[in-house]
Amino acid sequence: MVTGGWRRIGGAIARKLASEGWDLALHAHHPRSFDAEFTGQLQWLGAEVLPLAGDLDDPAVPARLLAEVGEKAGRSPILLVNSASAFNDDTIASITPEALEHHFRVNLFAPLLLTRAFAEAVAAEAEDGVASVVNIVDQRVVNPVPDQFSYTLSKQALHASVRTLARALAPRVRVNAVAPGLTLPTQDYDAEQWQRLESVMPLKRLAGADEIADAVHYLSSARSVSGQTLFVDAGANLESYARDFVYLGK
Repeated sequence: MVTGGWRRIGGAIARKLASEGWDLALHAHHPRSFDAEFTGQLQWLGAEVLPLAGDLDDPAVPARLLAEVGEKAGRSPILLVNSASAFNDDTIASITPEALEHHFRVNLFAPLLLTRAFAEAVAAEAEDGVASVVNIVDQRVVNPVPDQFSYTLSKQALHASVRTLARALAPRVRVNAVAPGLTLPTQDYDAEQWQRLESVMPLKRLAGADEIADAVHYLSSARSVSGQTLFVDAGANLESYARDFVYLGK
């Protein structure tokens, strides 16, 4: 099961897992995000695809999604990838209680509730260490910037939860994380800025979404690995940047 699995990094993860023989339950915020062409690509790779929709801001949704997978697929997932995120720009001066609550509900509470429901669903079905959770966090969890304040705090909290969850759910379920850096451009970047940003990375390149997906796939089958975070960010976590990348290299 991949939350936010229809586009961008979540879509790359879904494609990689499909190519490695996984069937997929793909979550989106709304059914209008379901993509028949993408579904066809995943099916061509050999995957069965179950679309799921739900607003992760609603605390009742995580348990309902896991129950829906069990009912429609006739089996529980043995891999949960928490990829969906809320991401809005604010600062310490502009944060509101509503923005903080929204980011924590989507980026922290939903993954925790999904993980609990996932662990309960697989408890009697998978042998120790087969079932695993991979949380998608962010390289900024170790070197934060002052931008996207609510988002950053919520991802730092999710990152901090990985080792605690791994200990709480061992030996039945493994819990790890992948921390991407700057990976896919948005309309906020132009081509020249994107090239300049490559030069400020320690490895002088930017990681691709396929590399994030490769890391998720590795953790899905690494039965002796739990409580770890893999940084796939061209070394960005080794540096301390003054601002979010969108403000650099302009």
